[in-house]
Amino acid sequence: MTALAPQTIFLKDYAEPHHWVETVHLTFALAPRATRVTSKIVFTPNTNNLGDLILNGEQLSLKSVTVNGAPVSYEVTDTHLTVKQADLPCEPFTFEAEVEISPETNTALEGLYMSSGMYCTQCEAEGFRKITYYPDRPDVMAVFTVRVESDLPVMLSNGNPQAAGAGWAEWHDPWPKPAYLFALVAGDLLAHSGSFTTMSGKDVDLNIYVRKGDEDKCAFGMQALIDSMRWDERVYGREYDLDIFNIVAVDDFNMGAMENKGLNIFNSSCVLASPETSTDATFERVEGIIAHEYFHNWTGNRITCRDWFQLCLKEGLTVYRDQMFSGDMRSHAVKRIEEVLQLRARQFREDNGPLAHNVRPESFVEINNFYTATVYEKGAEVIGMLRRLIGDEAYYKGCTLYFDRHDGQAVTIEDWIKVFEEVTGRDLAHFAQWYSQAGTPRLTVNETWDNGTLTLNFTQSTPATPGQEVKKPQVLPIMVGLIAPDGTEVVPSTVLEMTESAQSFTFDGLSERPVASILRDFSAPVILQREMDAKTRAFLLAHDTDPFNTWEMGRMLAKDTLVAMIVDGVEPARDYLDALKTMVTDATKDPAFRALCLALPSQDDMAQTLFDAGVTPDPMAIYEARENLRHILAAELKDDLPALYAANDAGAFKPDADGSGKRSLRMAVLSLLTLNDQGTAAQNLFETADNMTEQAGALTALLSAGIGQEELASFYAQWFHDRLVMDKWFMMQVAAAAPLDAARIAQTLTEHADFSMKNPNRFRAVFGALAGNHGGFHAPDGAAYKLLADWLIQLDPLNPQTTARMCGAFETWKRYDADRGDMITTQLKRILATKGLSGDTTEMVTRILGA
Repeated sequence: MTALAPQTIFLKDYAEPHHWVETVHLTFALAPRATRVTSKIVFTPNTNNLGDLILNGEQLSLKSVTVNGAPVSYEVTDTHLTVKQADLPCEPFTFEAEVEISPETNTALEGLYMSSGMYCTQCEAEGFRKITYYPDRPDVMAVFTVRVESDLPVMLSNGNPQAAGAGWAEWHDPWPKPAYLFALVAGDLLAHSGSFTTMSGKDVDLNIYVRKGDEDKCAFGMQALIDSMRWDERVYGREYDLDIFNIVAVDDFNMGAMENKGLNIFNSSCVLASPETSTDATFERVEGIIAHEYFHNWTGNRITCRDWFQLCLKEGLTVYRDQMFSGDMRSHAVKRIEEVLQLRARQFREDNGPLAHNVRPESFVEINNFYTATVYEKGAEVIGMLRRLIGDEAYYKGCTLYFDRHDGQAVTIEDWIKVFEEVTGRDLAHFAQWYSQAGTPRLTVNETWDNGTLTLNFTQSTPATPGQEVKKPQVLPIMVGLIAPDGTEVVPSTVLEMTESAQSFTFDGLSERPVASILRDFSAPVILQREMDAKTRAFLLAHDTDPFNTWEMGRMLAKDTLVAMIVDGVEPARDYLDALKTMVTDATKDPAFRALCLALPSQDDMAQTLFDAGVTPDPMAIYEARENLRHILAAELKDDLPALYAANDAGAFKPDADGSGKRSLRMAVLSLLTLNDQGTAAQNLFETADNMTEQAGALTALLSAGIGQEELASFYAQWFHDRLVMDKWFMMQVAAAAPLDAARIAQTLTEHADFSMKNPNRFRAVFGALAGNHGGFHAPDGAAYKLLADWLIQLDPLNPQTTARMCGAFETWKRYDADRGDMITTQLKRILATKGLSGDTTEMVTRILGA
């Protein structure tokens, strides 16, 4: 067979397939190294684009091929099976094939593979081609019937159960779907069961399938699923459409979860939760991801993407929906701040580096490399901006039209935009540019005051990104409010629609000059550049009615303080310390909000802040300044910390917004308190905590203070049997390490008996933490760069997806000094020179080096 070289795929070259698929019948005779897959597929020639039958297939051992029951001539390469058009009927025909695959040796975790004795699948984006020959593209949708043959007690696939007997089970999915939504699971599993009655009165059976020993960690996930189903009916009018909904927890999984129709497959870490083993952050993550995958039933499954360039159509919209849900379930203000923190940390970093790309890319080599923050989080921001511009009523009316018009179809961004144009009567072509132009706009504002009129003068520009040198002005919804000198709000939140490179907006009839609160609720994903002194920031911190901008002012004061400490060596300003103390000790404010205010900007955030200001960031100086500021805050709040710590004891653990908010503030306070009391409070909490949030929080506080080795050993002795808690144990040690110790600790942990690079969660626990330890990763000796490169070279033959994604740790190399830049590029070139390097990793490294 002949292997084809990787090819660049372009959006402009999209063409319909030569054949559509009507029905698919699959039979799996499961065996670890010799699973037989028999496919029976009814094809219909596409009269709009007649041609050969071209089927994707990789790592398949072909046994037989027939068309309408008779042998047929075909050609096979490492990636395709082709039957010439001349050898095919002109009318619908049945194609049958039998292949053999080896799930047990499939370490890439794509297609059908095994995890701890369980068979499971991952087919998005292009994994189905590793199961059988098929047109593996999202615009080919078909009705699937699946028969699974095995001696395992649980055999699952998409849709509804159709029949079962000794050693076999059949499933039928009546809703047409693309192959990327196919799923199969077989194993010795237990079900945590529930039920839901839809708004039309239909009863749905619900199950979360887990390995034995995990059945006590399912209750929260089940409630999150029920809450999601109820919310989608109430808010979007979307009802579930099958008789059963199954979730399966899998230990070895490259992503968080997968929305396969009626059979969601989850990374165990994203569905299993109990107070003893899971932190509040885990509970919130489980709730959000379960909602996300369930919401895909309509925004991704019933309506899917025409091609992978439209990935943001399903992911951006579904992220936005799960963000709305999480805000309703918890706190919209806190959720919004967390969303922006994530956007700035991941997507802004992406937009400002060599991996920048459009929300809808124009081309790709490996689609796996475009499951990015730009597609997901920025895609969600685009949906939020659209809603702000057209209003809630038009937004929901447009969504309903979208669901009604495109149910059962594979569609494009243009189809999505068109329904809102029809509903509003607006031309949204300019707004749609958000999908085609990469980069984060810089929004600059200055103001003038003249006899009762305040004028806000805005300019916008977007820096060049790879492949896009010239940028056009974007449509920006800028939410603004005005605060009078006495602290009262004189103009409530108003959305200003900016469409030009420069634009001014006036507010008349004002009796005295107000202070403008600009970009409330972070109404557009931009970098706001505004000259503002510390006094004005402190005023808005005290009086702004918008929770996001209140937090933002505190954040900016903290950044200004750190920049001054790093660049000029000055002590923190009194205004900042006093304002922070007032905010944190204000018992009338949400504890979760106060915890966010108390959290200092990350080291990576400060590196980008300095770089944007024209200063080459020194990772060691950033680390030292941040640690110095932590000690100063601990001293300033010395008299307040014990009372704050005691007042935020949430009592008996409940994974709700109130309890998690109190615990988040309590752990933030404990981190500072540990610097004052040499760990006494943290040690006591570690010994007495009845939940993982406080136990892990206490251990982290101790490790961050350079102590806690005895507690670390005790934690391991208590939890070595729980794989998900052990991921935390690995991660905490590297994340909390001092910069000069981080690479050594990570290296030592790779030698631990419980480390396995074949498990993505464990690999990310060590090396994700190393990459996230800014000072440690960028330590001056370059040891962390080499260590990560060593392991990526080892991992790539086993799991290219995880390898490629972890390469993103190197994407900011242009920020730093020449020595660090040379050390990083040396390691990247070493990775690139590896013989047999996967296409996924080759593309990522090439793009990063092309900065």
